[in-house]
Amino acid sequence: QVQLVESGGGLVQAGGSLRLSCAASGRPFSSYAMGWFRQAPGKEREGVSCINSDDSGTFYEDFVKGRFTISRDKAKNTVYLQMNSAKPTDTAVYYCAIPLYPATYCPSSMALTKFGTWGQGIQVTVSS
Repeated sequence: QVQLVESGGGLVQAGGSLRLSCAASGRPFSSYAMGWFRQAPGKEREGVSCINSDDSGTFYEDFVKGRFTISRDKAKNTVYLQMNSAKPTDTAVYYCAIPLYPATYCPSSMALTKFGTWGQGIQVTVSS
């Protein structure tokens, strides 16, 4: 079973940058796609981005396109979410997650029900 641990969160000013990391342990990581989600206070958890297991494709929700970049370092068993031009509306707890079967490719939508293994989440706060 794979365990996921997020890190790199914290406080950043609007317009600044932050890089989140999702480290995987327990099983080979390279065969899994990986998604990033976030949940703002009082709001439902929503999808942000996803990367296929072979890095053949990436997906971004419209509200982060051009600002966030998802990437993977297989040697470190880690997936990253580079957040640039941060906005106060990006303030949320960020989670990484692995899709349910098939786990190698990002699902057609970032529906929560299509992801089965989750990290514990990391807080990101963007100040105005």
